[in-house]
Amino acid sequence: MSNIYKAFENGKAFIPFITCGDPDLATTAATVRAAARNGADLIELGIPFSDPTAEGPVIQGANIRALAGGVTTDKIFDLVREIRQDVTVPMVFMTYANVVFSYGADRFIATCRDIGIDGLILPDLPFEEKEEFLEICHTYGVDLISLIAPTSAGRIAMIAKEAEGFLYIVSSLGVTGTRSEIKTDLASIVEVVRQNTDLPCAIGFGISTPEQAAKMAAIADGAIVGSAIIKILAEYGTEAPAHVGTYVKSMKDAILER
Repeated sequence: MSNIYKAFENGKAFIPFITCGDPDLATTAATVRAAARNGADLIELGIPFSDPTAEGPVIQGANIRALAGGVTTDKIFDLVREIRQDVTVPMVFMTYANVVFSYGADRFIATCRDIGIDGLILPDLPFEEKEEFLEICHTYGVDLISLIAPTSAGRIAMIAKEAEGFLYIVSSLGVTGTRSEIKTDLASIVEVVRQNTDLPCAIGFGISTPEQAAKMAAIADGAIVGSAIIKILAEYGTEAPAHVGTYVKSMKDAILER
Protein backbone atom coordinates (compact mmCIF):
# COMPACT_ATOMS: atom_id res chain seq x y z
CA MET A 1 0.00 0.00 0.00
CA SER A 2 1.24 3.47 -0.88
CA ASN A 3 0.90 6.60 1.24
CA ILE A 4 -2.18 7.84 -0.62
CA TYR A 5 -4.50 6.76 2.20
CA LYS A 6 -2.87 9.43 4.39
CA ALA A 7 -4.46 12.14 2.24
CA PHE A 8 -7.89 11.07 3.42
CA GLU A 9 -7.12 10.38 7.07
CA ASN A 10 -8.17 13.78 8.36
CA GLY A 11 -11.52 14.30 6.71
CA LYS A 12 -12.17 15.58 3.22
CA ALA A 13 -9.14 15.96 0.96
CA PHE A 14 -8.21 18.87 -1.28
CA ILE A 15 -6.10 17.81 -4.26
CA PRO A 16 -4.48 20.46 -6.48
CA PHE A 17 -3.06 19.69 -9.92
CA ILE A 18 0.11 21.44 -11.10
CA THR A 19 1.75 21.08 -14.53
CA CYS A 20 5.49 20.63 -13.99
CA GLY A 21 7.61 23.27 -15.68
CA ASP A 22 4.94 25.92 -16.20
CA PRO A 23 6.34 28.55 -16.21
CA ASP A 24 9.54 26.84 -15.00
CA LEU A 25 10.58 24.08 -12.63
CA ALA A 26 11.67 26.42 -9.84
CA THR A 27 8.18 27.93 -9.81
CA THR A 28 6.67 24.44 -9.81
CA ALA A 29 8.71 23.56 -6.72
CA ALA A 30 7.66 26.75 -4.93
CA THR A 31 4.02 26.17 -5.91
CA VAL A 32 4.05 22.60 -4.58
CA ARG A 33 5.48 23.83 -1.28
CA ALA A 34 2.92 26.64 -1.06
CA ALA A 35 0.10 24.20 -1.73
CA ALA A 36 1.37 21.76 0.90
CA ARG A 37 1.74 24.52 3.50
CA ASN A 38 -1.80 25.74 2.87
CA GLY A 39 -3.67 22.48 3.26
CA ALA A 40 -3.23 20.37 0.13
CA ASP A 41 -3.68 16.75 1.19
CA LEU A 42 -2.37 15.15 -2.00
CA ILE A 43 -0.73 16.82 -4.99
CA GLU A 44 -1.08 15.77 -8.62
CA LEU A 45 1.94 16.62 -10.73
CA GLY A 46 1.38 16.74 -14.47
CA ILE A 47 4.17 15.53 -16.74
CA PRO A 48 3.71 17.53 -19.95
CA PHE A 49 2.80 15.70 -23.15
CA SER A 50 2.51 17.04 -26.69
CA ASP A 51 -1.00 15.63 -27.21
CA PRO A 52 -2.85 15.78 -23.87
CA THR A 53 -6.22 14.48 -25.08
CA ALA A 54 -8.03 14.79 -21.73
CA GLU A 55 -7.07 18.41 -21.24
CA GLY A 56 -8.91 21.58 -22.12
CA PRO A 57 -7.20 24.71 -23.49
CA VAL A 58 -5.93 25.92 -20.10
CA ILE A 59 -3.90 22.82 -19.26
CA GLN A 60 -3.01 22.26 -22.92
CA GLY A 61 -1.43 25.73 -22.82
CA ALA A 62 0.53 24.80 -19.71
CA ASN A 63 1.81 21.66 -21.47
CA ILE A 64 2.92 23.69 -24.48
CA ARG A 65 4.69 26.29 -22.34
CA ALA A 66 6.46 23.66 -20.23
CA LEU A 67 7.66 21.68 -23.25
CA ALA A 68 8.80 24.85 -24.99
CA GLY A 69 10.81 25.64 -21.88
CA GLY A 70 12.73 22.40 -22.22
CA VAL A 71 11.07 20.29 -19.53
CA THR A 72 11.82 16.57 -19.72
CA THR A 73 10.74 13.57 -17.68
CA ASP A 74 14.21 13.28 -16.15
CA LYS A 75 14.17 16.95 -15.09
CA ILE A 76 10.80 16.36 -13.44
CA PHE A 77 12.17 13.33 -11.62
CA ASP A 78 15.00 15.53 -10.31
CA LEU A 79 12.45 18.16 -9.29
CA VAL A 80 10.51 15.63 -7.22
CA ARG A 81 13.71 14.38 -5.56
CA GLU A 82 14.39 17.94 -4.46
CA ILE A 83 10.81 18.60 -3.31
CA ARG A 84 10.75 15.37 -1.33
CA GLN A 85 13.51 16.70 0.94
CA ASP A 86 10.83 18.61 2.85
CA VAL A 87 7.36 17.93 1.35
CA THR A 88 5.74 14.86 2.89
CA VAL A 89 2.18 14.94 1.51
CA PRO A 90 1.36 12.13 -0.94
CA MET A 91 2.10 12.97 -4.57
CA VAL A 92 1.03 11.31 -7.81
CA PHE A 93 1.96 11.83 -11.44
CA MET A 94 -0.73 12.48 -14.02
CA THR A 95 0.47 11.94 -17.56
CA TYR A 96 -0.18 9.87 -20.66
CA ALA A 97 0.62 6.27 -21.47
CA ASN A 98 3.00 7.22 -24.28
CA VAL A 99 5.17 9.18 -21.84
CA VAL A 100 5.61 6.04 -19.73
CA PHE A 101 6.08 3.78 -22.77
CA SER A 102 8.69 6.00 -24.39
CA TYR A 103 10.68 6.28 -21.16
CA GLY A 104 10.39 2.55 -20.50
CA ALA A 105 7.58 1.47 -18.18
CA ASP A 106 9.76 -0.48 -15.75
CA ARG A 107 12.35 2.29 -15.49
CA PHE A 108 9.68 5.00 -15.19
CA ILE A 109 7.70 3.29 -12.42
CA ALA A 110 10.82 2.16 -10.55
CA THR A 111 11.96 5.77 -10.53
CA CYS A 112 8.55 6.85 -9.22
CA ARG A 113 9.12 4.59 -6.22
CA ASP A 114 12.67 5.81 -5.71
CA ILE A 115 11.75 9.51 -5.69
CA GLY A 116 8.62 9.20 -3.54
CA ILE A 117 5.78 9.28 -6.07
CA ASP A 118 2.86 7.34 -4.61
CA GLY A 119 0.62 6.83 -7.62
CA LEU A 120 0.15 7.18 -11.35
CA ILE A 121 -2.87 8.51 -13.26
CA LEU A 122 -3.01 7.78 -17.00
CA PRO A 123 -6.27 9.22 -18.37
CA ASP A 124 -5.78 7.70 -21.84
CA LEU A 125 -5.25 4.16 -20.50
CA PRO A 126 -8.44 2.11 -20.99
CA PHE A 127 -9.44 0.07 -17.95
CA GLU A 128 -9.27 -3.08 -20.06
CA GLU A 129 -5.62 -2.40 -20.96
CA LYS A 130 -4.29 -1.48 -17.53
CA GLU A 131 -2.64 -4.88 -17.03
CA GLU A 132 0.38 -3.82 -19.09
CA PHE A 133 1.24 -1.33 -16.33
CA LEU A 134 -0.41 -2.89 -13.30
CA GLU A 135 2.09 -5.66 -12.60
CA ILE A 136 4.99 -3.22 -12.78
CA CYS A 137 3.18 -0.79 -10.48
CA HIS A 138 2.63 -3.61 -7.97
CA THR A 139 6.30 -4.60 -8.17
CA TYR A 140 7.36 -1.11 -7.12
CA GLY A 141 4.50 -0.22 -4.77
CA VAL A 142 3.07 2.56 -6.94
CA ASP A 143 -0.74 2.76 -7.11
CA LEU A 144 -2.28 2.84 -10.59
CA ILE A 145 -5.22 5.19 -10.07
CA SER A 146 -8.45 4.37 -11.92
CA LEU A 147 -10.82 6.95 -13.34
CA ILE A 148 -14.61 6.71 -13.43
CA ALA A 149 -16.44 8.92 -15.91
CA PRO A 150 -20.15 9.65 -16.40
CA THR A 151 -19.97 7.28 -19.38
CA SER A 152 -18.63 4.40 -17.25
CA ALA A 153 -22.22 3.37 -16.38
CA GLY A 154 -22.33 -0.42 -15.92
CA ARG A 155 -18.55 -0.59 -15.50
CA ILE A 156 -18.43 1.50 -12.31
CA ALA A 157 -18.71 -1.49 -9.98
CA MET A 158 -16.01 -3.42 -11.84
CA ILE A 159 -13.61 -0.47 -11.86
CA ALA A 160 -14.25 0.23 -8.17
CA LYS A 161 -13.64 -3.38 -7.11
CA GLU A 162 -10.21 -3.41 -8.76
CA ALA A 163 -9.17 0.13 -7.82
CA GLU A 164 -6.18 1.09 -5.69
CA GLY A 165 -5.01 4.27 -4.00
CA PHE A 166 -8.14 6.32 -4.59
CA LEU A 167 -10.77 6.60 -7.29
CA TYR A 168 -10.74 9.65 -9.53
CA ILE A 169 -14.34 10.48 -10.45
CA VAL A 170 -14.65 12.66 -13.54
CA SER A 171 -17.45 15.15 -12.92
CA SER A 172 -18.45 15.90 -16.50
CA LEU A 173 -18.15 14.73 -20.06
CA GLY A 174 -15.41 16.37 -22.12
CA VAL A 175 -12.01 17.72 -21.20
CA THR A 176 -10.65 19.48 -18.13
CA GLY A 177 -11.58 23.08 -17.51
CA THR A 178 -13.57 25.24 -15.11
CA ARG A 179 -17.36 24.98 -15.33
CA SER A 180 -20.06 27.26 -14.00
CA GLU A 181 -22.26 24.28 -13.16
CA ILE A 182 -21.77 20.52 -12.79
CA LYS A 183 -24.94 18.66 -13.72
CA THR A 184 -23.80 15.02 -13.56
CA ASP A 185 -25.60 12.83 -11.01
CA LEU A 186 -22.41 12.28 -9.06
CA ALA A 187 -24.19 11.05 -5.92
CA SER A 188 -25.41 7.97 -7.82
CA ILE A 189 -21.91 7.25 -9.11
CA VAL A 190 -20.42 7.59 -5.62
CA GLU A 191 -23.13 5.31 -4.22
CA VAL A 192 -22.09 2.51 -6.59
CA VAL A 193 -18.45 3.12 -5.71
CA ARG A 194 -19.24 2.87 -1.98
CA GLN A 195 -21.02 -0.43 -2.55
CA ASN A 196 -17.96 -1.95 -4.17
CA THR A 197 -14.86 -0.59 -2.42
CA ASP A 198 -13.69 0.99 0.82
CA LEU A 199 -11.21 3.17 -1.06
CA PRO A 200 -11.78 6.93 -0.96
CA CYS A 201 -12.96 8.73 -4.07
CA ALA A 202 -12.37 12.31 -5.17
CA ILE A 203 -14.14 14.35 -7.84
CA GLY A 204 -12.29 16.35 -10.47
CA PHE A 205 -12.84 18.22 -13.78
CA GLY A 206 -14.63 21.56 -13.66
CA ILE A 207 -14.23 22.55 -10.02
CA SER A 208 -12.95 26.08 -9.49
CA THR A 209 -14.79 27.83 -6.63
CA PRO A 210 -14.87 27.12 -2.88
CA GLU A 211 -18.62 26.53 -3.18
CA GLN A 212 -18.13 23.88 -5.86
CA ALA A 213 -15.34 22.24 -3.87
CA ALA A 214 -17.52 22.07 -0.75
CA LYS A 215 -20.39 20.58 -2.75
CA MET A 216 -18.18 17.91 -4.33
CA ALA A 217 -16.53 17.06 -1.01
CA ALA A 218 -19.99 16.64 0.54
CA ILE A 219 -20.70 13.94 -2.04
CA ALA A 220 -17.27 12.28 -2.16
CA ASP A 221 -14.08 12.16 -0.07
CA GLY A 222 -12.32 15.02 -1.76
CA ALA A 223 -12.13 17.56 -4.58
CA ILE A 224 -9.51 17.86 -7.33
CA VAL A 225 -8.75 21.21 -8.97
CA GLY A 226 -6.46 21.79 -11.95
CA SER A 227 -7.45 24.43 -14.48
CA ALA A 228 -8.21 27.11 -11.89
CA ILE A 229 -4.69 26.70 -10.46
CA ILE A 230 -3.09 26.68 -13.91
CA LYS A 231 -4.89 29.97 -14.65
CA ILE A 232 -3.25 31.52 -11.57
CA LEU A 233 0.15 30.30 -12.76
CA ALA A 234 -0.50 31.68 -16.24
CA GLU A 235 -1.53 35.06 -14.82
CA TYR A 236 1.21 35.54 -12.23
CA GLY A 237 4.11 33.48 -13.61
CA THR A 238 7.01 33.23 -11.20
CA GLU A 239 5.03 35.26 -8.63
CA ALA A 240 2.22 32.68 -8.64
CA PRO A 241 3.16 30.41 -5.69
CA ALA A 242 1.88 32.80 -3.02
CA HIS A 243 -1.37 33.29 -4.94
CA VAL A 244 -1.78 29.53 -5.37
CA GLY A 245 -1.20 29.09 -1.64
CA THR A 246 -3.98 31.57 -0.83
CA TYR A 247 -6.30 29.83 -3.29
CA VAL A 248 -5.56 26.37 -1.88
CA LYS A 249 -6.26 27.62 1.63
CA SER A 250 -9.63 29.04 0.55
CA MET A 251 -10.59 25.73 -1.08
CA LYS A 252 -9.44 23.60 1.86
CA ASP A 253 -11.26 25.88 4.32
CA ALA A 254 -14.46 25.56 2.26
CA ILE A 255 -14.21 21.77 2.31
CA LEU A 256 -13.67 21.70 6.06
CA GLU A 257 -16.57 24.09 6.71
CA ARG A 258 -19.08 22.33 4.49
